[in-house]
This record gives sequence, structure tokens and C-alpha cells, in this order.
Amino acid sequence: PTMGALHDGHASLIARARRECSAVIASIFLNPKQFGPSEDFAKYPRTFDSDCEKLRQAGVDALLAPEAAEIYPKGFSTYVHVEGLSEKLEGRSRPGHFRGVSTVVLKLLEIVQPHRAYFGRKDAQQARLITQMARDLNLDSEIVVCPIVREPDGLALSSRNAYLNPEERRAATVLVGALQAAKQELEAGHRDAPHLHSALRRKLDSEPFAAVDYAEVVDAESFEPVVRVSRACYVLLAVFIGKTRLLDNLFVEPRAPGSDELVFHL
Repeated sequence: PTMGALHDGHASLIARARRECSAVIASIFLNPKQFGPSEDFAKYPRTFDSDCEKLRQAGVDALLAPEAAEIYPKGFSTYVHVEGLSEKLEGRSRPGHFRGVSTVVLKLLEIVQPHRAYFGRKDAQQARLITQMARDLNLDSEIVVCPIVREPDGLALSSRNAYLNPEERRAATVLVGALQAAKQELEAGHRDAPHLHSALRRKLDSEPFAAVDYAEVVDAESFEPVVRVSRACYVLLAVFIGKTRLLDNLFVEPRAPGSDELVFHL
């Protein structure tokens, strides 16, 4: 599933799906239900013709591109809410966002009935929420979460990067810089979350264009804050660069059960 404005991150999902599946279907649907009243639905990039060409070149077999009235017909009144996960972090900052995400993803999965559905890890909480929904509702689709794709300077690919002017684009690399600072602290043996928070904030606060929404270290399953990194965790960032809100994360997990050695996925 995509909202259009396709980039190399989407292409990586398609490439993996082609390796693992006999047929690949993509959807483009700019979902109004996951945008709040003060958010960027009206100005979100709409590049349908070029998106279609990218999908064709990537070897997608079919495209689902419904109109809003087909997904949300007159009188639509049924929504999906994943309790607990929907209220934290992104859910706290963007009330109603995850209700819109979980509802539209369930509808798209029910329409297409795929064996597997591929999502990027940049939106880590979204991917976790969709995985939970698929399990709880006994969906036949396996949710596959794929690595983040980055620009050469480390910036995570996002359709919203197009909003950044040149100065903001340079400043946006502070997100990956902060995650790298946290990684260095973990590699040095620091496991306490307050220590990692300090490393994150030092780096983020050094960039005048950056305004932090949240910078947290959370359990990879519950997305609850952790005191110490001893199991699979995310270091999560949501940061405004100018008026553009960007997400990024570092996934950390023990190399083996009970091991103190960590593996990092940036």
C-alpha cells in the first residue's frame, strides 16, 4: 500500500515483493482519514502519472487506485482501532491518525487479499500497529516489515522530504546524526535510556532548524518507554525541520537471546 509520491523506499518494497511473490500489486490511495484538520492533506505531493510509470518500470503487475468515494462511500461509519498502540507517540501527537491508518489498511487488504503486504520500517509504530491488527483479526496476509532506505547523506527517504528547502534539507540530517550518536553510546556500553535521551537531545538541540516533537527509547513490541536497553527496542524520533515533520528510528536487538551484544538496524 502507498499514498503515492513514490521514491526509492517504495521501490525497495516492490523489489523484495518481486523476489518473494509470484505477482505484485501496489495501491495508491491518499487516505484523507489519517490526516488531522491542521495537517498537510491538501498539499501532500500528488504525482500519479509519474508514480504509474515508476510502478511499471519496477515490474508491478497491477495497480489499485481507488477514489475516496469508493473506499469511504456515503454513510461510512465503521473504523478499526488498535487499543494501546494507537494512543502512544504518533497517536498522541496526531489524534485519530492511527484510526485512519488501520481502517484503510484493513480495507485495502480485504480488497486485494494478498498473501503478504510489505511496509517500510521508517514508520515503525505504524508497522507494529498493522502487524498487531493482522494478528488480532486473523487476516490471511503476512505483514512484512522492510529496512529503511536512506539518501547518501543518511536522510531517511520520505515523500515529505520534498517540502524541505535547501537549508532545511541540510538540517534534516540531524535526525540520523542523533540516531548515530545514540548508537555510539550503546556501542560504548551505555544501556540506560536517560543517558541515550541526553545524547539524542544534545545532537538535536544543536540544529537551529530542528524542533523536537519526541525522542524516545521504547520496547519494540509494546512501544512503552524502557529504562534500560536489554531487549529489542526502538530509538524513535519525530522532529520538525521548519514546518515539515520527519520521522526516523534506530532498531536495536540482542544478537542472541540473553546476549549483551547488540545488533543495530539504522
